[in-house]
Amino acid sequence: MNKKKGQNISWEQLQSMGNPENAPEMPKDKPKGADIFIADSTIRIHLEKKGRGGKSVSIIRGLKMTNAMMKDIEKALKSHCGVGGSQKNGEIIIQGDQRDKIMKYLQSRGAKNIKKAGA
Repeated sequence: MNKKKGQNISWEQLQSMGNPENAPEMPKDKPKGADIFIADSTIRIHLEKKGRGGKSVSIIRGLKMTNAMMKDIEKALKSHCGVGGSQKNGEIIIQGDQRDKIMKYLQSRGAKNIKKAGA
């Protein structure tokens, strides 16, 4: 039975490794995939009730990306908010007044120009 033991190092060897507090910061990852389009888009989150039987929905407009990418964002938003939704005509529709949650989620994905709109 061969047990591996931890390696003992001296104080001088430990100091020669460097102080992690003085280490340079790791470069931040650049946005990838849909996050690039989210950062470049002017996003508006509207609240609508008309034509929906009195039920409100949050509509995200202004995302400039392909339908496949928008479908991925829609799926992530539905999961994040815990509600249903769909994607039509370049808009993402999320059930209920979820504007604050949507705004926080999109900001975490890199959106800069984002505003709430509607009543």
